[in-house]
Amino acid sequence: QVHLVESGGGLVQAGASLRLSCAASDSGFIMYNVGWFRQAPGKEREFVAVISWDGVTTYYTDSVKGRFGISRDTAKNTVTLQMNSLNPADTGVYFCAAARFVGQQISGGSLPAVYDYWGQGTQVTVSS
Repeated sequence: QVHLVESGGGLVQAGASLRLSCAASDSGFIMYNVGWFRQAPGKEREFVAVISWDGVTTYYTDSVKGRFGISRDTAKNTVTLQMNSLNPADTGVYFCAAARFVGQQISGGSLPAVYDYWGQGTQVTVSS
């Protein structure tokens, strides 16, 4: 079992930035693709971004392209989601998830079903 813990959420004003971190319990985390999802109150969980196990390939949902960046630090067993130019539509609980395989393309990481492990989430609230 891979234990994932998200951190870095908070309450910010529109236009601000936040950096979320996903820390893993196992050094084997290096071999996992890692995605970020978010869930707003009363809405379904939606895909945000994914990074390949080797950190070479990334994929983002259209609404965050150009604003969010996903990266990983192998030595620290962490994956970071840098969020800039936040707006109220970005509000929600953000979850990181680890997948051994996502399919032929990294875009396969947009599907919740491919993930093997999930964190408990961290709250992000953006006020206007």
